[in-house]
Amino acid sequence: MATELEELIGFLSSPSPPVKKLAVDIVRDYTGSEDGLESLGKYANVVLPSVSRLVGEKKVVSEPAAQALVNLSQKPELAAKMVEMHMVKTSMETLYRQDCEITSLLIMLLVNLTQLDAGIDSLLQSADEKMHGLYVSKLVRSFCSSSSERKVDPFEHVASVLVNISKKEEGRKLLLDQKRCLLKQIVRHDSKSLLRKRGVAGTIRNCCFEAENQLQNLLLISEFLWPALLLPVAGNKVYSEEDTRKMPLELASALSIEREPVTDPEIRVQALEAIYLLILQEAGRRAFWSVNGPRILQVGYAGEDDPKVMEAYERAGSLLIQESGVDEETAETSS
Repeated sequence: MATELEELIGFLSSPSPPVKKLAVDIVRDYTGSEDGLESLGKYANVVLPSVSRLVGEKKVVSEPAAQALVNLSQKPELAAKMVEMHMVKTSMETLYRQDCEITSLLIMLLVNLTQLDAGIDSLLQSADEKMHGLYVSKLVRSFCSSSSERKVDPFEHVASVLVNISKKEEGRKLLLDQKRCLLKQIVRHDSKSLLRKRGVAGTIRNCCFEAENQLQNLLLISEFLWPALLLPVAGNKVYSEEDTRKMPLELASALSIEREPVTDPEIRVQALEAIYLLILQEAGRRAFWSVNGPRILQVGYAGEDDPKVMEAYERAGSLLIQESGVDEETAETSS
């Protein structure tokens, strides 16, 4: 004899719109509690396909269905099952339909699914050579072209998806591919949204883990990369003409005037960690000196009071001090 929950799940496939709507609303409410998630998890092989089929319907049904999937995907074992049943593909195909009304929820679902390596592989389309990277290219384009100034920002959670995929080497290589210019688009993206800013900073920082092998590709976008990394850690001091004349125009212009400081310590730490990864390489240090980066770190550090951020400044600064010491020894030896 079927349990109440089994009967409820069965109603998700009802031909009656009101019955289906009521059933999906109840399932969505179930996923709002730990006990509900645990109960539904026992029927994962039935409930997940039943709910996922509803994301392509009208908003009155697709919205609670997507909300339920977002909640269910917080459980790694359920997220893994969703990836296995091609939920990434379903989400992307639904997302880019002209009549999609649940964009934000589908992207939040992708955030949860890309917490898993299998989910990242699915989004990267690793198994399909011809389609590889298409989904990510679409998301980057939507993220960078949509406005965060609107009351509703449906693509802002793409920021978290990008951070997730850039944690994996294959994801970083895709973003750094010069033919696609994805990282360049991301680095140039400017927004007032804290979620977007953190996502951009975290993605850049993760991509800098490839500096040893892909430093040239990173420095090819230095016109945008150095301002993205140095402005958040430059403090709010107006820099002197002596300082700015040694900087490229993008930095000099921004640092010659009063500006709002970046108050979020997480962004400052991520920027400093990215700088550290870049200047670990000799060519990266030369490029950093060429934009007067050490002076910016010196000024920024003087006005910093967050212990974690100060530690990140000191870590990056230690590499520059070591090099400065070596240069002085070389000069003394030469004389």
